[in-house]
Amino acid sequence: MVIIEVSLLSGFILASRSRMLLEHRTIIKKIEVEANVVYIYLEKLNDESQTFILQLEQVIQMKNLKPAIIKIYDYYQPGGLQISSCSGAGS
Repeated sequence: MVIIEVSLLSGFILASRSRMLLEHRTIIKKIEVEANVVYIYLEKLNDESQTFILQLEQVIQMKNLKPAIIKIYDYYQPGGLQISSCSGAGS
């Protein structure tokens, strides 16, 4: 099992519509939202390219946003961690 862990930008939450769209993808086994982190559980990955789009809703106006951290790792071997960062759209 592969986990994509997305730390949300400060002042943002995952839009409910985004969660529903993600849950309908066959590759996604489960989605959990805890505090400011979204966990997307995938049964497995293969060589096929995958794109995941998370729509966020801004609930608090923030200044000087820091990039969000995205971690991708094997549930059974978290030591092989891949880390990226991204900013909100248009940033």
